[in-house]
Amino acid sequence: MIHDTIIIGAGPAGLTSAIYCARAGINVLVIERDAYGGKISYTNRICNYPGFVSVSGEDLAKKMYDCIEALDVPFEYDEVINSYLKNDIKSVVLSSGKEYQSLSVIIATGLKTRNLQCPGESEFLGRGVSYCATCDGFFFKDKTSIVVGGGNSALEDAIYLSGICKNVIILVRKDFFRGDKILQDKIKNTENIKILFNSEIKKIIGSNKVEKVILKSEEEILTDAVFIAIGQVPSNESFSEVSSNELGYFESNEECLSNIDGVYVAGDCRSKSLRQIVTATSDGAISASNAIKFIKKIKHKFVPLKN
Repeated sequence: MIHDTIIIGAGPAGLTSAIYCARAGINVLVIERDAYGGKISYTNRICNYPGFVSVSGEDLAKKMYDCIEALDVPFEYDEVINSYLKNDIKSVVLSSGKEYQSLSVIIATGLKTRNLQCPGESEFLGRGVSYCATCDGFFFKDKTSIVVGGGNSALEDAIYLSGICKNVIILVRKDFFRGDKILQDKIKNTENIKILFNSEIKKIIGSNKVEKVILKSEEEILTDAVFIAIGQVPSNESFSEVSSNELGYFESNEECLSNIDGVYVAGDCRSKSLRQIVTATSDGAISASNAIKFIKKIKHKFVPLKN
């Protein structure tokens, strides 16, 4: 079976694309390697999405997915490991060995967590090292945790953990925060949060679990957990035919067009000035609209003329 459109990624951009395609009568398949909602599913509170004064990321993701479910859009939970997109019939290969074909493809793979790349990080993953405070914070109730990072994600993680852990220490590589002032003010007014600027982890140490970190200044800090929130990088490795910039983001304009006819890029994976949920949903609508026009144009060529 050749699908009209394959959408890769089920974050806000991919889910929005699926809604628009399904409502237009387009035969669509969504492929997601993890869980619907993308990284918003692991966000504690969202306070800047229109229509909600405050909503948990999990709830917002579920509301988006409910729209997909109501439209009976098929899902495949697997990871795309290779793709062949330059031919008229596009194909994607999954880690399971399955291969799917389509007339067009919308890539909405989002971002993946940036690693510290220090000794002990991978060794203690799941044993004190985590990239998701809302997922794993509960396991460190009344204990000490470190949050690494100075942006909004790190500040939000620290605030969330302050309600669970006895002590929270934020390690910031520079001498200032990059996050929103409202979050900075809340951090500074939370008694059990300590801030260490100009601090980087050199090594994470423990026996069966995290016990302490050594900073590049050689200072040692005892801790039960290290939550890493130093940003994300695009997850675009499986699409080598699609042009990307020096940072790995797909090159695109506001129409979400790629360098390949019939291939569109949407959301955080593409080059853009602002990466927010609202801009991702916008990309999803635009990419789907262009894919729909492309598919109808192709199919029109093969409709036999009546005598």
